[in-house]
Parts: sequence; structure tokens; C-alpha cells
Amino acid sequence: MTIRFSGLKSGFYDYDFLLDDEFFAEQKNEEIEGGKVKVAVRMERKERLLMFSFRLEGEVTTRCDRCLGEITVPIEGEEKLCVRFSDTEQCDDEDVTVLPESAFEIDLKQWLYEYVAVRIPMQHVHADGECDKEMLGYISSDEEADERTSEDTDPRWASLKALLGEGDGKEEENNK
Repeated sequence: MTIRFSGLKSGFYDYDFLLDDEFFAEQKNEEIEGGKVKVAVRMERKERLLMFSFRLEGEVTTRCDRCLGEITVPIEGEEKLCVRFSDTEQCDDEDVTVLPESAFEIDLKQWLYEYVAVRIPMQHVHADGECDKEMLGYISSDEEADERTSEDTDPRWASLKALLGEGDGKEEENNK
């Protein structure tokens, strides 16, 4: 995913990349386990500037937040990146990167990974009814058991319920 721009004349150049399971494994991030994302790159070469346009389309595999099963998330979108050449100038704009005048190629891996990662929803869960029923059974039975255990073993719950008027009536009789 490295583009060698040294020796290229001013103009437009098109590249295609496939981000696959191997690419995502190299990134050493546990959120994205794999996938296939096609990336069409259009680079405009100018004398002291490179302009990149990216078109991403595909899907990645991650884990469901609810049942921890595999879930496929669609990825689609467009991004732009500007690369300027300078040995002295720095730029704070996140969409502009500065490379030294002596640079002759650019590795796009990190940008491509970030463009995919920001397209994954904050919460990724299966559609209703598609979660792993066995795992959901463990989760709901654990929650119910925790509620019963905490209510049965901690007398503060009874006192709190009495204060809130949610008791079973025994507390009210004792208070008369």
C-alpha cells in the first residue's frame, strides 16, 4: 500500500487496494478481526503537493457488543488527504500531512486503517433475534441470579425498599 511518486509527472494516477484479513491482522487492533474492503485511490501529483481521494467499500468482522459473537459491519465512504512537501513547515490540519522534500514514496496503510475504523459504529450489535441465544441465556441468568443474591443476602435492600414504600407490607406493620 505504498505509492512511489518520485519520477511521476504532474497529473492523475489511479490505484486499487484490497484490505483483507492479513491487512487487519497486521494492525494489531482487537476491534477489527478481519474483512474485505476495496479501496480505490486517485492521486493527483503536483509539483509540491499530492492530493489523494479514497473510495472505500466492503465489510469488516468484529464482535457483537451484546453476545460477543462475530458480526459483519458494512464499510462505505470517501476520504481525502493532502500531502505537502517541506523540510521546515509543519501543519496542524489533520487532513494535511507534510513529508520531507527528499521523500520518494508514501505508505498509506495507517490512513487506510483509520478510514475504515472510523466507519465502524460505536455500538455494533446483531439485529434483534440474531444474537447467540446460548450466550444471551448466560447473561440473563447471571443478571437474575445477581439480583436475587443481592436482595436475599443484603438486609439494606429491605430497609431501602421500606423507605421508598416498595416493601412487602411487613416493614409497614412493624412501623405501626
